[in-house]
Amino acid sequence: MTDRLALVTGATGGIGGAVAEALLRHGWRVRGLARDPDRARRTGPAGVDWVAGDALRAADMAAAARGAGILFHGVNPPGYRDWRGLALPMLGHAITAAQAAGARLVMPGNLYVYAPEAGPRLGEDAPRRPRTRKGAVRVEMEAMLAAADGLDHLILCAGDFFGPHAPSSWVTTVLMREGRPLRRVATPESPGAGHAWAYLPDLAETFARLLDDAATLPRQLRLNFRGHHLQGRAMAEAVAEAAAQADPGGRRPPVRPFAWTPVYLGAPFVTVLRELIEMRYLWSTTLELDNARLVARLGAEPHTPLAAAVATSLAALRARRAA
Repeated sequence: MTDRLALVTGATGGIGGAVAEALLRHGWRVRGLARDPDRARRTGPAGVDWVAGDALRAADMAAAARGAGILFHGVNPPGYRDWRGLALPMLGHAITAAQAAGARLVMPGNLYVYAPEAGPRLGEDAPRRPRTRKGAVRVEMEAMLAAADGLDHLILCAGDFFGPHAPSSWVTTVLMREGRPLRRVATPESPGAGHAWAYLPDLAETFARLLDDAATLPRQLRLNFRGHHLQGRAMAEAVAEAAAQADPGGRRPPVRPFAWTPVYLGAPFVTVLRELIEMRYLWSTTLELDNARLVARLGAEPHTPLAAAVATSLAALRARRAA
């Protein structure tokens, strides 16, 4: 096993790509698993050693993990499709591959595992009793890690992702409209409710700092990444302000409530819309992640100011759309 070699699955995506870049900056060699390595070399992070394979194939995962000291599990089923039927087998293959390689398995956690009454402030020991199907699957995934014989693992729980490369996030698809001109910024938050956001470069840097000292970590560790915990429409207002700063005329798009009626009308026919409704409680319930244990270990949590994080994200999204 080579301690400074990390296998990253999902490295062409948001969290996987950000973690791959952070590990490279920290001096790791990074191997990426991709069904199409040639395409991954064109679109994924530079410096990754791409190998052909599929996370749904156990043999591919085992081969890719050989020699790795870290296996970062950053792959997810696309478009919420068949979450149980795809997410659990992929994680099972990652666990088996990590066990065979003697690697620590690392995975991002999320708020899906918490019911509304778990808040408003969540420590790592807060009860995980989800009311949703996706939350139940996430609890099963974490239980799989805990039950795996001889497996070291790290889970870093965070809020909704956003960043320069966060293709399926709410900020990218709804608030920033995938880089199209913003006539308005639609936001679903209920007045007064808090919402947790994770800027991917900060989250990835946190993973890298923790893994730099992997030998000192407990064998099984769960930590909270607080990120940007914002009240009400603060994220939407930040997006509107970034749009105004980027507009030659300084036009600031208005912030408007998100229209849920079309979501409910389309839900019987579109899986992703049904999932949005199931997770709607996260926009009206305050669930704030307490990062005291993380800060005690690292000294501070990496944190980019909100205005800079949002402006960088919007600029990158518009640049890709214009390319």
